[in-house]
Amino acid sequence: MKEIIINIDEQENKTIMLVENGKLIERYIESNEIKRLEGNIYVGKIQNVLQGMQAAFVDIGENKNTFIHLKDILPKLDTKTNNTEEVMKKSNIKDIVKVGMPILVQVKRDSTNKKGARVSTHINLAGRFCVYMPEANFITISQKIEDEKERQRLIQIVEKNISNNAGIIIRTSAVGKSEKEIVEDINNLEKQWEDIKKESQNSNKEIPKLVYKNPGIVKRILIDLVDQDIKKITVNNKKQYEEINKILSETKQSIEIELKNEKDILDIYDLRTQLEKIENRKVWLKCGGFITIDKTEALTAIDVNSGKYIGAKSLEQTVFTVNREASIEIARQLRLRDIGRNNHY
Repeated sequence: MKEIIINIDEQENKTIMLVENGKLIERYIESNEIKRLEGNIYVGKIQNVLQGMQAAFVDIGENKNTFIHLKDILPKLDTKTNNTEEVMKKSNIKDIVKVGMPILVQVKRDSTNKKGARVSTHINLAGRFCVYMPEANFITISQKIEDEKERQRLIQIVEKNISNNAGIIIRTSAVGKSEKEIVEDINNLEKQWEDIKKESQNSNKEIPKLVYKNPGIVKRILIDLVDQDIKKITVNNKKQYEEINKILSETKQSIEIELKNEKDILDIYDLRTQLEKIENRKVWLKCGGFITIDKTEALTAIDVNSGKYIGAKSLEQTVFTVNREASIEIARQLRLRDIGRNNHY
């Protein structure tokens, strides 16, 4: 059984955990000490153009200027090829953006201690069944939807109901949904985009300006995980409990929700111990071997070690056993630690 457990501490910091059969498989953190920008949309101002890097710095009104690359300014061709090398080679960023000009961007990756946030002109608005992409002008569908008849049904529904010069990504959660439900989702996203455009058009004297604030982590996760068959949500904060009930009502999701008044609910499934292990550099395998995970600024290095496991038959069998367990654990740790992106929402 999959469930979500939300722990809110005395400082209002949130830890959201996706648990399957008692085992922690995903964790998200929303800290009051970390300002989250990812998903926000701004009317920014070009501060500097770097022709040699085919990039620019954009002021969005935060402490650090954000970074945008040429490929995130050129029109998006599709979700697979995005912008081809040929198109990139024919384009010069100085012909497209100028210092001081306004630009509508969405934050795609939050800033770090050393780098500013990464932004793009390719706007994405996530709904329950679709992701709306203004001016993308193509439709694509989740590869997890394998049934060809269902794929064609969903594509036809979207083609009939999407406005011109807009794109849609059909999410896995759309499988089996009625045309009415999908159209309602598209209409809500189109209205949201119209509101954003109006807000941006009224910002001539207020640049840079925030024109859309991404919903909180809990709402985003509930929308993103809707297709993962969540059976139960447990939370230890009454205010958050009421907000979740409202979100579930708005998105028409039928999920059991329980309020536990204890200040700390990390003892469920021994989650405290599981969370502590995420911070460990060394992760032990069942056979006695272990992996080590070391993060650097450029990459994350993972090493496999036989540790206490000496095997019983041959060197080949020993290496195979350790690597087999390590490959499974590495995949789990990549997901659990959210390696590859910043997991602080």
